[in-house]
Amino acid sequence: MYQEFTTPSSPETGGPRLKALRTALAAAGLDGFLIPRADAHRGENVAACDERLAWLTGFTGSDGHCAVLPDIAGVFVDGRYTLQARTQIDTAIFTPQSLPDDRLSDWLIRHLESGVVGYDPMLHSYDEITKLEQALTPAGISLCQSANIVDTVWRDRPPAPKGKMRPHPLEFAGKPSAEKRAALAAELVEVGLSATVLTLPDSIAWLLNIRGSDIAHTPVALAFAILHADARVTLVTNPAKSGPELAGHLGPDINILAPESFETALKALEGPVGVDRSAAPIWVSQQLKNPVWFSDPCILPKACKNEAELAGARQAHLRDAAAMCEFLAWVDKGISGRSEIDIVTELEAFRRNTNALTDISFDTICGSGPNGAIVHYRVDEGSNRVIEENTLLLVDSGGQYLDGTTDITRTVIVGSPDEEMIRCFTLVLKGMLALSMLRFPDGIAGSHIDTLARAPLWAEGLDYKHGTGHGVGAYLGVHEGPARISRAGDVPLQTGMILSNEPGYYREGDWGIRIENLIIVNAATPVGGELDMRSFETLTWVPIDTRLIDPTRLFKAERRWLNSYHADVLEKVGPNVRAETLIWLQAACAPI
Repeated sequence: MYQEFTTPSSPETGGPRLKALRTALAAAGLDGFLIPRADAHRGENVAACDERLAWLTGFTGSDGHCAVLPDIAGVFVDGRYTLQARTQIDTAIFTPQSLPDDRLSDWLIRHLESGVVGYDPMLHSYDEITKLEQALTPAGISLCQSANIVDTVWRDRPPAPKGKMRPHPLEFAGKPSAEKRAALAAELVEVGLSATVLTLPDSIAWLLNIRGSDIAHTPVALAFAILHADARVTLVTNPAKSGPELAGHLGPDINILAPESFETALKALEGPVGVDRSAAPIWVSQQLKNPVWFSDPCILPKACKNEAELAGARQAHLRDAAAMCEFLAWVDKGISGRSEIDIVTELEAFRRNTNALTDISFDTICGSGPNGAIVHYRVDEGSNRVIEENTLLLVDSGGQYLDGTTDITRTVIVGSPDEEMIRCFTLVLKGMLALSMLRFPDGIAGSHIDTLARAPLWAEGLDYKHGTGHGVGAYLGVHEGPARISRAGDVPLQTGMILSNEPGYYREGDWGIRIENLIIVNAATPVGGELDMRSFETLTWVPIDTRLIDPTRLFKAERRWLNSYHADVLEKVGPNVRAETLIWLQAACAPI
């Protein structure tokens, strides 16, 4: 199994660990300490050795932070994780705080009249620390760089990962590393930089056409890199991760440097050196003689997939769709009495049967009944729920294949739905269809179209507390910037970007609904007019449960799109499933 069902901590372990941390804080002369979810590379996912937030508090979400003071400790999460945090932490000793309303700076000022709060400079960006200092200094609170206090009390901390790096074949990458490096080096020369520091492992993986296994479900190696203006790269990582095959792939222009030499290498850089103030650890810029704020140059070209990457994504999604259809046909035979862990295990088995799966793309979210209302629910041995009749089952999952990364959510009924389930499901579907059918001018960002997915819910006083869509990598992270469909999505949607389209609705204590397809930003077919237009190409080909749809709530154009989509699903996926699954698929794709 790629997915595990244990947790590194529980509400019961929080008390002793918090006590040990406070003892260490007092010994260090600090009045508080900040514990983010981030690691030194500040990506979304972290290795087991960097799960400090989960180890201390029990909260296992992918975003959040904790502030520990002598008499109070706050755990800060956004709307995606509100329910999850309440169930995973001991609220008698950790106080849940809701972002963005409960800001860390306000909370610290409220609970600490004055004093010194420590932080690990490898885990916070320049922007984070600067903004926090601006808010705290007038209140008499100062920030102090410190060795990581959590690490001093985490006795059974797992070792750092040492997975081998491997070449990513050109047939999937689409462009040689030398071509990518030359293009970015030209940008450095144009803006007068001698080099730039890369701290995000997925950026480095894309630039060098390499992949790794240091992060669960994300095929990257933990590394830093220095891209020089002559297109050379200094790759900072454990040399044990390399080998003859990788050395031959990288070539003479890539030099591997051990992590303990990173500080010396940064201090030796001459001339203006670019560093991303919002992503890189503040420690990095502090080592440079002449740091210049410069956004990671890999992020945008990585997001705009080339033709080889898009062709791979299409093939990966067809393969994954066949596995999903086999799974949903199995679910439809009857799963009452089976557990959520059983469901996750079966789904992974169907994906493994493709003989192309290298990993899942994230821990499968499989929530039945009230667990479906927890947006990023991860089933474990303690939360595992038995599937009951007449309940909704929300399954959000994906696979990692050499040719692409998939992410799909389907909500299905086990038994018979009630009218409220049908009403809310149909409203969510209408929002998903609104984006699927959209044509929009060049230059439009995700914030401009997020409203369209919410409008059917808003019309009836409902909403959801997460973004509508995120970027997806090409055999990289299932969450990828810089574009997203959300209120905060300010990056224009460009041709070749792969995004998710996943509105939802969640009723605490009852059930959750989410429907997700992946989509590609394409140039729209001209139909006249004066503007350069864009549209979305659907990547995901899996039936949507029509038993949960009220056709009277759909416009003609919505019904037409859905029926056409299901006809395409049958045509594209039907030849790739078993005969008995094909019978199910024909019924699931019947027009409404």
